[in-house]
Amino acid sequence: MNLPKVKSKTQKRLGRGYGSGKGGHTSSRGQKGQKSRGDKIHILFEGYKTKKSFYKRLPLLRGKAKNKSARKHIIINLSDLENFTNGAIVNIKSVSQVLKLDEKFVQKLGVKVLGNGKLTKNLEVSLPVSNKAKEKIEKAKGKVIV
Repeated sequence: MNLPKVKSKTQKRLGRGYGSGKGGHTSSRGQKGQKSRGDKIHILFEGYKTKKSFYKRLPLLRGKAKNKSARKHIIINLSDLENFTNGAIVNIKSVSQVLKLDEKFVQKLGVKVLGNGKLTKNLEVSLPVSNKAKEKIEKAKGKVIV
C-alpha cells in the first residue's frame, strides 16, 4: 500500500521539557516579561504606562450599557409612506425595497414609523409605530398590526 508522504511537520510544543526539541528553561519565550508568562495579553494593553490608554481617553459613560453601541432605528415619517400604493402592506421587506436598502441591514437596525407629515392612503402597517402615527393611520382608514 502506497501512502502519500507528509511534507508538513508538526509544530513544536513549547514549555514541555528538553525532549520536546524546543529547549527547557525559557523554551523560546525569552527572559521575563509579560509575553514569557502563561497569561494572555489583555485586549486593551498598548505596551507602556506613560501614554494614557485608548480606553481611558474615551469619555466617561455610566451604567451597564457603557461598552455597547447605541442601537439606532431607521426612522420613517408618514410622509415617506405616501410612496406606497393604496392598500399595501408596510413591513420590513417592503420598506427595504422602497428605500433601496439591504433587507438584512434594515432587519438588524429595525424600523419605526413616526407621525410627521400627512397620510392619505389606507395602509396595513406591521412595524413599531408612535401613538401620533397610529392615530393618523387609523384616521386614513388604515390598520396598525402589532
